[in-house]
Amino acid sequence: MKFIAEIDVMPQDNLLDPQGKVVSASMKNLGLQTITNIRIGKHITLEIEADSREEAESKVDEACRKLLANLIMEKYSFELREVQPA
Repeated sequence: MKFIAEIDVMPQDNLLDPQGKVVSASMKNLGLQTITNIRIGKHITLEIEADSREEAESKVDEACRKLLANLIMEKYSFELREVQPA
């Protein structure tokens, strides 16, 4: 079975996000002061072959923990969907 994973990697809530701070400050300069608390992260899409949804989830989780996210500074979440054969 083939799956597509949509992964979001974001800074931990308790850590400063310098990029987000700069963009938040720039919103005021653009007259968009109602937009605040911007956090900037990464969005990763990947395809994975696995025998089951559980196996695919396990492999994506392992990839996130070992390579895609720095767990000291970042958190991650993902959505998994099965690709239907054409």
